[in-house]
Amino acid sequence: MILAVVVHAGSVQDRDGAKRVLRKLMGRFPRLTLLWADGGYAGQLAAWAAWIANWTLEIVKRSDDIKGFKVLPKRWLVERTFGWLGRYRRLSKDYEAQTASSETWIHLAMINLMVHRLKPG
Repeated sequence: MILAVVVHAGSVQDRDGAKRVLRKLMGRFPRLTLLWADGGYAGQLAAWAAWIANWTLEIVKRSDDIKGFKVLPKRWLVERTFGWLGRYRRLSKDYEAQTASSETWIHLAMINLMVHRLKPG
């Protein structure tokens, strides 16, 4: 499930947005040591994560040899989660005027998912 959420303007680069998410995680999950990211987060973000919180940022890369679609390990987790969130009408479009409202709706959707998975069959 989602550990931290940050909603920001589309003009913010992914790597800069990732720093905001990682800052939210700092000190909350002491056992967290390994993070996975796609190629868009390559570069200095890995060094920053190691310096700021002693985390290892592992980039999940797509092989250049593979033609067509291929499910990448760990990366499908993110896409699956986006699929779950997309089922909620309020999250399917950009309805919110405030980023805090969007973050709250994401948390509510994840709470709803967890509650429904915990209830007895």
